[in-house]
Amino acid sequence: MGNKVMIAMSGGVDSSVAALVLLQQGYSVCGATLSLFSQEDAGICDTATRTCCSIADVEDARAVAYRLGFLHYVFNFGDHFRRDVMDRFAQGYASGQTPNPCLDCNRYIKFDRMLARARSLGMDYLATGHYARIRYNEATGRWQLYKAADPTKDQSYVLYTLTQDMLAHTLFPLGDMTKAQVRTLALEHDLINAQKPDSQDICFVPNGDYTSFLARTYGLTEQPGNFIDQEGRILGQHKGIIHYTIGQRKGLGISAPHPLYVVSKDPGTNTVVLGREEELYTTRFHVGDCNWISVEKPEDGMIVSVRTRYHQKETPARLYPTETGDILVETEEKLRAVTPGQAAVFYQGDAVVGGGTIL
Repeated sequence: MGNKVMIAMSGGVDSSVAALVLLQQGYSVCGATLSLFSQEDAGICDTATRTCCSIADVEDARAVAYRLGFLHYVFNFGDHFRRDVMDRFAQGYASGQTPNPCLDCNRYIKFDRMLARARSLGMDYLATGHYARIRYNEATGRWQLYKAADPTKDQSYVLYTLTQDMLAHTLFPLGDMTKAQVRTLALEHDLINAQKPDSQDICFVPNGDYTSFLARTYGLTEQPGNFIDQEGRILGQHKGIIHYTIGQRKGLGISAPHPLYVVSKDPGTNTVVLGREEELYTTRFHVGDCNWISVEKPEDGMIVSVRTRYHQKETPARLYPTETGDILVETEEKLRAVTPGQAAVFYQGDAVVGGGTIL
């Protein structure tokens, strides 16, 4: 394979140092930053509000590319981002789920459309600043995704949707590095974003206020309904199911002799079920829309470990394929607040077996 690489540059320090590392390794590099949404799309009226994918981010990426001596492109994928990420995010909340839009962005934008654009420009690889590792397994004939060397920065959880073709044409230059090493390299090479803080919020939801975003941009208005218990008894009124997520305790406004938590939501009846904390725990749940990496498909009773949250400690589990194509997951220990719409990612050691959406 050739040595031409397009590096996806967010304007942050990770992707900038990833580009630097690729150059040091002898690759021929060009950079690309994505224009994904306008402030109007996200309902942001205050031009002082800083968001990911902003003009400032584009300028930071371009400055790094200029300093390191390679071409930099800006690609407008706004229509695709709106349809494949923002719309899916809104639809998920409207159906009572708690979706993770970063997963859809990786799946449909960064490692699908961006990889296609890289190929159209004659590139051999797409690279990003993610903290993860890719290796080819000669014994199985499959590309494998592994956790990063730095467990505090590992991003393998949000990369489980990568296909074999994507993995074969993707590079993660930071997979064996720590964040401290990355910042040190950036400072040594006087990169403009060496001390730039990491992005935390959902890029199109400023300050994490997703309910206001859904109301402004998608018209998902607050529709009050009933808080009920597991037996269907009415406990009070809620202000709209999009305000609540599984495991939530604060902001319920319900008086009870013991703490109450959101146990489930039913958009069909517009009800939110409350219960004791012990009702949040389970050892069985189903996962759908799966992508498998280290195996073509799981064997019945396959032993893995599972995460149902990004930085959650893994729990031993077994996988049982069902006749409907979904996967029944049975864990050795009870898991708290397993939430529909979130991802369950399966591991064997440091290798990602695959993952899917919690149903």
